[in-house]
This record gives sequence, structure tokens and C-alpha cells, in this order.
Amino acid sequence: MTDGRHLFARGRSRVRVGSPVLIGRGTELDTLVTAVAASPSIVFVEGEAGVGKTRLVNELMTGLTAGPEPWVSAGHCQPLREPFPYGVIFECLHSCGPRIGRPSAVTGVLRPYLPELADRLPAAPGPLHDPAAERHRLFRAIRELLDALGRAVLVIEDVHWADDGTRQLLRFVMTDPPPALSLVVTFRREDLPADAPLGRAFRPRPGTTAAHLVLGPLDTEGVRQLVEAILGGRNVSLGFAETMRQRTAGIPFVVEETTYALCDRGDDLQLDGMAARRLLDDVEVPTLLRDTMAERMLALPAAARALAQAAAVLAVPATAELLAAVAACGSGEQLTRLLEDAVLVETAENEYGYRHALAQRAVYDVLPGPYRQELHLRAVRALAVLDPPPLVRLAAHAKHAGLADDWLRYSELAADAAADAGDAPTAIDLLCATVADPSAATPDVNRLATKLCQYALTGLHHDEVIAQIERLLSDSRLSGAARGEVQLWLGLLLVRKTGEMDRGRTYIEQAIGSLRERPERRLRGMAVLALPYLGTTPITGSRAWLERVENALGALPPGALPTSLLANTVSARLMSGDPEARQRIALLRPPRDPGGTEQTRELARGHCNLADACAWIGDYAEAREHLRTGLSLATQSGASYVIGTAESTRIRLDWLAGAWEGLRERAERMAQTYAYLLPVTSELHLVLGWLAATRGDWGRAESCYQATRMSQPDSAIIPVANAATGGMITMLLSRGDVSAACAHADRGTALLHRKGLWVWAGDLAPQAVEAYLAEGRTGDARGLIEDMRAGLAGRYAPLARATLVACRARLALATGSPAAAARLFETAIHRHRQLGLPYQTARLTEEAARIHPPSTSVLTELARSYEKLGAPLDAARCRHLIRSTGVATPSPRGRRGYGDELSPREREVAELLAGGRTNREIAQTLFLSRRTVEDHVARILRKLNVGSRRDVHF
Repeated sequence: MTDGRHLFARGRSRVRVGSPVLIGRGTELDTLVTAVAASPSIVFVEGEAGVGKTRLVNELMTGLTAGPEPWVSAGHCQPLREPFPYGVIFECLHSCGPRIGRPSAVTGVLRPYLPELADRLPAAPGPLHDPAAERHRLFRAIRELLDALGRAVLVIEDVHWADDGTRQLLRFVMTDPPPALSLVVTFRREDLPADAPLGRAFRPRPGTTAAHLVLGPLDTEGVRQLVEAILGGRNVSLGFAETMRQRTAGIPFVVEETTYALCDRGDDLQLDGMAARRLLDDVEVPTLLRDTMAERMLALPAAARALAQAAAVLAVPATAELLAAVAACGSGEQLTRLLEDAVLVETAENEYGYRHALAQRAVYDVLPGPYRQELHLRAVRALAVLDPPPLVRLAAHAKHAGLADDWLRYSELAADAAADAGDAPTAIDLLCATVADPSAATPDVNRLATKLCQYALTGLHHDEVIAQIERLLSDSRLSGAARGEVQLWLGLLLVRKTGEMDRGRTYIEQAIGSLRERPERRLRGMAVLALPYLGTTPITGSRAWLERVENALGALPPGALPTSLLANTVSARLMSGDPEARQRIALLRPPRDPGGTEQTRELARGHCNLADACAWIGDYAEAREHLRTGLSLATQSGASYVIGTAESTRIRLDWLAGAWEGLRERAERMAQTYAYLLPVTSELHLVLGWLAATRGDWGRAESCYQATRMSQPDSAIIPVANAATGGMITMLLSRGDVSAACAHADRGTALLHRKGLWVWAGDLAPQAVEAYLAEGRTGDARGLIEDMRAGLAGRYAPLARATLVACRARLALATGSPAAAARLFETAIHRHRQLGLPYQTARLTEEAARIHPPSTSVLTELARSYEKLGAPLDAARCRHLIRSTGVATPSPRGRRGYGDELSPREREVAELLAGGRTNREIAQTLFLSRRTVEDHVARILRKLNVGSRRDVHF
């Protein structure tokens, strides 16, 4: 339980309260409120079942009943076989007694209908002995009674179920409405007995305000907001929300019911893509939706029902001809009936299907087994003659029809076609199902298992894929040779997975021993073990594997295999700072002639690996060139995993280049999409940590740095863990925790010594030197600088060499050589500027400015540079230094009134407030007085219209 509005319980019992706020209907509510206020008025609210008509009018009524005026009443028409004429109107009026003023004499005719009001109504007039006249007098009496109520709002829901008499009565009243009456009518057009809600087209008389609202489905953002509101604020990924929208058609009721079903199961709502679709496919159809569809099906003629059942079996929109072929009956007239009754909709021109997947499943799930199997068999026959045949659909129908051999054949063909088209997730899902089938023969399992592993490496996969491949190792149908291949592919998958790197290396080493008769497979495994960034294995171990692969390369014929091996070996050399590595890039096939699909994918991976390597050693211009080439080839060949790694590299390059606008949102979206892939997510978390630290959100920064597995280097991407350690040291020094910063520096430098790769020291050594000097460990700082200098001898490492100069500058300043320090800082600043690192350049310039009494002009320019980048803490530190000299620091933006908007400074304070920082911590972070922070906080709460700092969300 959270706030009493979101109540969930495991199991089948739950309290449902829906969303605590109205989502996605702000414009409609404003229109409704405005129209109702301008009495006399009539508002029609139209929309399909579950779209939120009742929720909208309830929101209106809640606002209206908050004050003394007006009188508000609502009634619901019911789908009764013999409805009571005017019953819904009388239900609305039975409680209006206290509001009745001076009713006219004609209202006495209502006494028999409204006995609760008998003491407030005049005496009943005598009978007229003419049914038409009696009805007219009754209509007049109701209009007069409504007039006697004064300001009144009458809401009549579900008018599509109203009897003819009620519709005629409403037309009569609104043709000459009481001046203080507003009528709100809701209806579903598909269930109207005529074309208009009041029987015939209705045109209000002049002077009557009229509005017609048509409620449509929610968009993806609306679905996300609705799910989050039901969950009490839990975050939901945009990718999951989009999948939810597709499955529910954005209909709020269906979204709510599906969300409750997921809550019962405790599922993760941060999933995206295939994982989200798989999760939502398993959700039970809501009972109310199932019952509604059952009622509609029972009301259909037999032929129309057969067409609807065929549509449920086909599961995707189909032409009238295909529906008729599967149903073995049907006509245009029957299909028209289904469209008029809103059982089916025309999703595209001449294609018909269900409004959303849950409606389709509601019909499909109740089909008798033999009949359902027969429909699937007809679907196989009808689809098999199409050109080209829809292989994925054929595989699904063959399975449900009990055609095991056809299912296996179509599944393999569909998987191959999907892989060729770049749709690895579909290929993976198809093959997972085939290898898990106990009836599949040994040759089929061996062949399909190998394909499954290869496709899993190409695309994005989920935990269940790895679990399925791991289960294959204990499958008795798998041959020895195939088992070795599965071990290899499983190892390659596991080294990508968070927390599984060691286990992956073990599987690869086992496979290398098992695949002596498959040298090309052994070489693939060796090429992975040659990568220097996987785990804490010293560079000497990686180089041994590298040399074995390179020795075998010359004997291989051209093709995908040598390209795959070069993708690893060349990037491994470049990432290690080998000066000859750049010449070996020419061994790769030219991008303009990449070869077949598999070779194109490997070439894409090669260029993206090279981009990553260049980015870590500091050759950023070259990194972007390889990235452009690699992304183009990966997109061309459908290599989704490669695209993920390339995009994470691009995000890191954008951080380094100072292109921070929208970077956090991009990184967060990608982290959700590639949640299982360590090489991608660890790099994204590193950038998110850097961004959080520049905002002063230290709690977020620390959690992001830790998410890189910097504390578990055996299963980390070492350059990422290195950089995260450097970020952690800087953050701790900013907070004044020198001891903790030194502890991280000790662990980070120990890892550098163990790996023996000083080309990666550029993201750690400057921070470690600063920490050592802050604690007076000058000898450790000097020793680290000397080790770094020796380790970079003969290595190509632009970033590390630039930062080595910065380390020497800090040491010179700390040991009493300011002139030498100034010269070294000047060199370091120049080199960082040449590399295109604006933030690091600014930090070094700030350090250099402190050697002598600080120049206010330099500090002012630095503050502007920091603000332009989006580093408010650094800008605040510079302005604090300027103030310490006694010089005023006017805002570079100029003074202006911000009204109800937050000023730039208030936004900075609000971000820190949202991160849970106290006033004292905010003051220290932004170099402000506590009184100033208190004033800012008060204005922020007022402008955001919240009562507590805990309600500030940014």
C-alpha cells in the first residue's frame, strides 16, 4: 500500500481504484467545463467502450459538487430487454426535493413517478384520456421541474441503451431548455440504434451552447502516464508504454486492467521491445472484456460469428477473401455487420481485424479445441498459396494445427528470412521454440541449435534465450561437435551479460578444447579471449591469444571468418596503444564493398570496435569516422547488437565533446532498451554518472558509477570501470571526503598495475594524483606519474599523454614549483583543447588560474563555459571565487522577471531538491548562503504549487 489510493495484493484479490488523476483528457475536460458553465447547454461525449467517458464526466461532477451550486445528478441507461420508459430520468430526479423552488401546476403529474417528491409537488391534475396528450403533459412536467431546480447539470450516461421514449424526452427538453440547465450525454456510436444519440439529428435552438466531444485512444505518452499513475509513481519505460499501447489500442480501461494483471504477477515494467511484447502476451484477458466480447459474439448471426472467429485465429488484419477462406463461409454483408457492431475494425484499406490484441484473444481463448485446430489448418492452406508466403504466420498456424513437420520447416525458413532481413529477435524466438520441442529429431536439434546461437549473437536477446541455450548442453540429442559449438556461442553471449563474464570465459575455454576438429570455431573463441578489456586478466594473457589468432589468419580464405577475427584483433591492438595497429586496419574489407550479409555484419562490428578503441585512447576524430562507417553497415545488415554498442560509444563521445543537450534522456532510454548487455549499459551508466556529478546529484552519480561494476572488475569492462573510478574520486573530493577518494585511487591504480595497460590511465590517473596530493601522499602521486610515464613508452595514447602532463602540473604545484606548474598546465590545456575536450579543458584552465591571484575575467569566462555545457556546480564554484575577490558577479543572462517560471538558479536548486539534498548540502554545492537557499526553496514550492520539498520532482 502506498497512499491509500493504490492498493495491490498478490494473488487474485485486489482493490481497484484506477488512476488517481485524469490522464490525457485535459483539453476535453476544459471544453466540457466551459460548455456546462454556459447554460443552457448540451454536450455530447462520444467514444468506444472503455475509452474514459464516465471518468471524464465524473471529473466534471467532482468539480461541480465542490461548491453550493449547481444541483448535479447522473443516471445510467441499462441494456435491459424491456426498459422502463423514462426510467433513467426519474432516477436522476428522485433526490432533487431540497432544490425545488416554486414548481408549476403541471409538475403534479409526476407524483406517481416520484413519490419521494410528493410533498413538494402540486396536486396531480386529472386524466386527459389521450395517450399522446398524456405524454406531452409528462414531458412538459419534467421540463418545468428541471426549471424549478435553478442551476442544474444533468448527466445521462450510455444513451445508446436508452429507450425511444427517453430519447424523445431529452429532445423535447433540449429543444426549449430551461435557461439554467446543462445536459451531458455519453454514448457509443457503434451501439446506437440510429445514427444520432437522440434518435434523429439534433440541432440546438439559438442561444443554447452545444459541444460534441469525441474521445480517442491515449497516445504512448498518455499510456505511460496512466500506468505510472496507477502504480503510484513507479517509473515505466517509454518502450514498454508503446508496446502496451499497441496491445491495448490505447483504450484506458484495457490499459488499466492489463496493468492490474501485471501488478498481480509482480512483473518488471521497465522492459522494452520483444521482452515487453512477450510479457504482455502472457497477461490474462480482463474478465469484463471477455464477457463483453462473449455477449457481442452471441448476438451475431452464425456466418458473421464464423468470420469473427476466423479473424481471431488469424490474429492479424486480413482481407475479406482470406477471412472467408478460413471461416469457410461469410459474405460482404456479414463482414459489414461485424464492422457496424464494432466487433472488427478496418485497420488498413480492405484489411480487417480486432481493435486490440486482448479483444482478439477474448474470442480465440473460448474456441473449442477441435474447431480451433480446424481453423488453423484452413489458415495454413490459405496462406501457403500466397506469394511470397508469410512464413512466420505459417509456422504459427502449422504448430496450432498439429502439423509438426510443417511447423519445423516453416519456422526454420522464417528464422532464416528474418535474420537476412535484420530481424534477429524474430529469428531467435522461432528457433527457441523449435529446439525446446521434445519431438524434434537429433539432426534438426543440432542444426537449429547452432543457428539459434549465431542469431542470438547478432541481435538483442533476453535471459530466457541464454537459459534455453544453456539447457541444450544437457540435451541428449545434441552431438559432441554441436555441443562444443553451443558452449562457444553460450560463452560469447555470457561475456556480454552483466555479472556473467567469468562464466562466459570458462565456457569459451572449454569450447576451444572441444572444437579441435572445427579450427574456425576455435579461432572465434580465441579472438574473444584476445580482447584486453574483458576482466582483470593481464595484457600478457590477452596478447598470447591474440598472437595465436593472427598466426592463423594468413591461411584463411577471404570471407566472414577472417573479417570477424580482424574485428577483434585489430581493435585489441589499437585499444592497447599498439602504434602499428592503425596500419592493420587496411586488412579489413573496404566498406564500399562489404560482401554478403554475414560479412557485412562482421565488418560493421569491426568498425564499431575500432571506434570504441579510438575513443578510449583519445583519438576522437578517428573514432567518429569509424562510428559513421560501422553504424551504416550495421543498419544495412540488421546487426542490432552492434548498433547498440555503437550508440553507447556515440553517447560517450558526445559527453566528451560537450554535446550534453538531451544526453541524459538518450542514455536512459538506451539503458532500458539494452538492459541485459553489459558492454552497452556499463558505458551508458558511466555517462549518466558523469552527468549526475556535474549537477551535484551525488547519490545518482554514485549509483551509476557502481552500476558499471567498478567494484567487481573481474566481470567488468575495464576501461569503463577505470573511468567510473576516476569519476567517483572526483565526486568524493568535491564532497571533501579525501580518505574515501584515496581508497578508490588505490584500488584503481592497483588494477592498472595488474592489467599492465597504462594507455587507459587517462580517465583515472589525474583524479588519483589529485586525491594523493590532497592527503599529503606526495610519494604515491610521484610514483604513479612515473609508472604511467614508463607504461606509455612506445604506446599510441593521445588522452593518457595529455593527462600525464596535467598530473605533472599538479605535482609541481604541490611541491612548490608554481612556475613549472604554470608551464605544464599551459601544455596540458593546449593538448586537451586539441583533443576536443571542452569540459576537461575548462577544469584545467580553472586549476591554472588559481596558481596566482585569480583573474576575474578568466573565471567569468569559465563560468560562462560551464553554464553553456550544463555544469551548474562548476559555474557556481567559479562565481564563488570571483565573489571572494570582492568583485560583483551579475548574471550573464541579465536580470529579468521570471513570473511563475523557475529562474535558472531556481532550476539548479530544484534539481538538487528533487535529489533529496538538504538546504545545507545545496548551499555547499552551489556556494550559496543557507538563507539564500531557503529563499530559493520557498519560491520553488510556490511556483510549482507544491506543499513540501518532497513533492518537487525534476
